[in-house]
Amino acid sequence: MQFSEIAGHREEKAHLIRTVRENRVSHAQLFLGPEGSGSLALAFAYAQYICCLKPSEEDSCGECSSCRKYKKLIHPDLHFSYPFFAQRKEDTALTYIQEWRSAFLNNPYLSLDEWRGHVLADNKQANINIEECHQIIQKLSLKPFEAEYKVLILWLPEYLSKEGNTLLKIIEEPPQKTLFLLVAQNQDQILNTILSRTQLVKIKKFDDKDVEQYLVNSKGIDVNIARKIAYLSEGNMQKALAIAREDVSNEFAMMTDWLRICFLNSGLKVAGFVEMAAKLGRENQKNFLIYGTRLMREVLMHLSGAESLINIPDNEKEFVARFSQTVTEQKINLIVKELEKAHYHIERNANPKILFLDVSLQLIRIFNFNTLPEGTHYIY
Repeated sequence: MQFSEIAGHREEKAHLIRTVRENRVSHAQLFLGPEGSGSLALAFAYAQYICCLKPSEEDSCGECSSCRKYKKLIHPDLHFSYPFFAQRKEDTALTYIQEWRSAFLNNPYLSLDEWRGHVLADNKQANINIEECHQIIQKLSLKPFEAEYKVLILWLPEYLSKEGNTLLKIIEEPPQKTLFLLVAQNQDQILNTILSRTQLVKIKKFDDKDVEQYLVNSKGIDVNIARKIAYLSEGNMQKALAIAREDVSNEFAMMTDWLRICFLNSGLKVAGFVEMAAKLGRENQKNFLIYGTRLMREVLMHLSGAESLINIPDNEKEFVARFSQTVTEQKINLIVKELEKAHYHIERNANPKILFLDVSLQLIRIFNFNTLPEGTHYIY
């Protein structure tokens, strides 16, 4: 994978390339970024650039023997370690290397949940065990076969328990030309002994525009749908790709209809909406509620006089302006709270009919009585 294949992250790419051009490659680096931020893809592109036989000032060549092997994840001096769901005590990352290659090549922005699906792990616990730590030490103790550097990309070191201390010596005093690239999401869950031995590379979440352009250019998605998916994904490329695989319904029309019938306290129409929403499927229900939450926050910005910060399509912007004339900040905050609670319960398999009926009743109360009664609770 080349840097040019990764959406956005212009500053991060420039920094990584500069460390190579100026011969300042640290032997142990921690790529830290939220889920779906592209930190794994960037670490891989960085390793490919370092090992490229004919690199340019901006990227690896993509054509030399090293790049061709990197592209298929079969370079003999490229090693991966990652959480897995051991069936036997002796299992290591190599046990699942074919599944890993398939998962990464299919989606370099993958999450742990998607990786779990590739290995059909059900509810097994993910970890990086002591056998894997010994395997890492053994692999990195060998001399390079072809490249100048041996590279280990360790995805999610958060899943290294105390056995990870086995790696401290080889991380601190590695064989010559050995490169450790750790890719993490939560700094607080990494062993401090490992954290202190790495150089931090911070990766930001994607801008909505970068997500939109990636979906349009790489996935062939219509620009209007891509814009909506980018808006819902909140800078998480993995989430954007998951939404794109779902049936992308018209959240704007659904949400405005729902708000309207709750505002008018139209009982029969509420019942009809509940029936429709219950059939959407869990992921679409979650996306719908996320969309509603974000739309209400745009209304809050309008009410607070920050119209210039609102960046949504014209029809949605027009709705925000009109809706802002009928509600107060207190009501919007209450609506957001209800939508967020509903999303929480959908994730935990609440009955969708009961959930959307109950939320509809709460919205009717908010519109007509300003606040909810003390002690109001969900009944599912």
